[in-house]
Amino acid sequence: MKKMRNELWKKCVAFHGHECGGLTIGFQAALYAIELLGLEADEKGCISGDEELVCIAENDACGIDAIQVILGCSVGKGNLLFHIRGKQAFSFYNRKNGKSVRLVLKPTPEGMSRADSFAYFQSHEPAELFDVKETVIELPEAARIFKSEPCSCCGEITAEPMLRLQGGKLFCLDCYDKYNRFEV
Repeated sequence: MKKMRNELWKKCVAFHGHECGGLTIGFQAALYAIELLGLEADEKGCISGDEELVCIAENDACGIDAIQVILGCSVGKGNLLFHIRGKQAFSFYNRKNGKSVRLVLKPTPEGMSRADSFAYFQSHEPAELFDVKETVIELPEAARIFKSEPCSCCGEITAEPMLRLQGGKLFCLDCYDKYNRFEV
């Protein structure tokens, strides 16, 4: 297990570009999610081939890269979503067995340097680092493919859910003239 863990860490560092405490947070969260949700890699070594596993991250920091590498969650596949709250918190959903878990980083000792922080996160087990909570965000539906239409103003092709009807014409969100009467 230690050898596999080291190999995974090397892959995460290669993807992210450097070692840091933030990457370690995501690394530890991903390993803990595997354990808590009973996840297994397929014959290609992938945890999530498509959208079987979903991660909703409450930050967009370094740790996200480890989640992508280890769990196979990505924005492009539609199984890495963001609910930005500035928290080191990650909700994981296993569509196959219905299990879900929210991992929230526990408070860490104050006044640590970057090197101390890295050493701290590397030297602790995931269970020591995270509070395990019930997920509070409902699991979103699987990604859908939508028809796209050109914006009446800029002409750029835009997916239907991101278009707004105004004056009988379709506008992308950037060109749409938002009605603010109710936002005083």
